[in-house]
Amino acid sequence: MSTAARSFRDCLGRFASGVTVVTVRSGEAVHGATVSSFTSVSLEPPLVMVSLDRRSRMCAALDGAGFGINILAAGQQDLALHFAGRPAQPAAPVLWEPSDGAPRLAGAAAYLDCTSWAAYDGGDHVLYVGAVRSFDSDDREPLVFHGGAFRALDRSPKESAWTGSLDGPADGAWAPGVTALLTSLGH
Repeated sequence: MSTAARSFRDCLGRFASGVTVVTVRSGEAVHGATVSSFTSVSLEPPLVMVSLDRRSRMCAALDGAGFGINILAAGQQDLALHFAGRPAQPAAPVLWEPSDGAPRLAGAAAYLDCTSWAAYDGGDHVLYVGAVRSFDSDDREPLVFHGGAFRALDRSPKESAWTGSLDGPADGAWAPGVTALLTSLGH
């Protein structure tokens, strides 16, 4: 990778993203690849997109095939590394959920089962758009990737962005100091 390409990749790494494993069935074989280039495209019809390196084996497997997008949950770093070709040693078994569609990983925060909608040239990548035929999610925290490392969401309490503002949320979700101030002012 050239220095300019590496610098560009590092710049893009400043954008935090979720971590997915794209899965596809080929006969009896199941293939998967860790992908962070995933986005929603449309609500009506429901469409999503993944971007895959055109040199990857998964790129060839996805050509015209239905696929699954497994949005990994916090704590599933080992699965992300496994499907990125760097499994833990010794490798833990991959657990699957029953699925009538594309392969579905157990424990994922969300799952989308897609049929092939379109594929577009994206330079050294191919952009695969899938029509979502079914989906499922739960309340698990997502696995996040930022700056070349897996991260957890920071849920520590912080001052509200509205602290000190009189233009804050109408639902009463004020910072305690602002609520006390407004109460003392008779609001």
